Amino acid sequence: MLEIRILFDRSSCTFTYLVYDPLSKDALIIDPVIDHHDRDLTVIKELHLNLKYIFDTHIHADHITGARALKEVTRARYIVGKQNKVEGLDEVLEEGSVVALGAHFLTALFTPGHTDGCTCLYGNKMVFTGDTLLYRGCGRTDLQNGNAETLYKSIQDKLYTLPDDTKVYPGHNYNGFSWTTIGEEKRLNPRITSSQTLEAFKKIMAKLDLAPPKMMDQALHSNKRGGPSVRKKVGP
Repeated sequence: MLEIRILFDRSSCTFTYLVYDPLSKDALIIDPVIDHHDRDLTVIKELHLNLKYIFDTHIHADHITGARALKEVTRARYIVGKQNKVEGLDEVLEEGSVVALGAHFLTALFTPGHTDGCTCLYGNKMVFTGDTLLYRGCGRTDLQNGNAETLYKSIQDKLYTLPDDTKVYPGHNYNGFSWTTIGEEKRLNPRITSSQTLEAFKKIMAKLDLAPPKMMDQALHSNKRGGPSVRKKVGP
């Protein structure tokens, strides 16, 4: 089985996942935050990992990615899903693209709706959902070409077809919960259970009336370039 280290950014409530094969030590980091560049490198070094991939689930609007800085230090491949126009990429994942970590594989699932480029990784009875599906929630659909109908289809037709015991590792949580399961969300998600209708979901999303992320302009500008260089000051 793959091992997971769950890392956290308090300011944006973002989860960063360090996923690795304990035998080969091949590793993938998901949604790194630039403020924690040194922390992430320390964990990678302490665990003697070979960072092969850096993956952003989408172009984030609430924090600045640490992808470019990590790539410069580790020479890992920077990967994102299709539709994400980001500079400095090594590979764009299509639906069904495979990420190999030792003898284990994660498969890309294209799940637009929160943004038009959201992509999940699924395998080993777990799925990393970014902002597509959250613990008892889902991503907003009013920014970055988001669309409630598209998100509904991504969740109902793709994520909710995974086995119920699949562990869900979301991109954020604001209330202290670190993971859930597909089965739980199908039953308990207040925005979109498996029996929720499209029209009811669209009404819920239209009424959210959320303020834009505080650092959206800065984050989008930087994240379309893979984040800042390691040669610039990072961290607090």
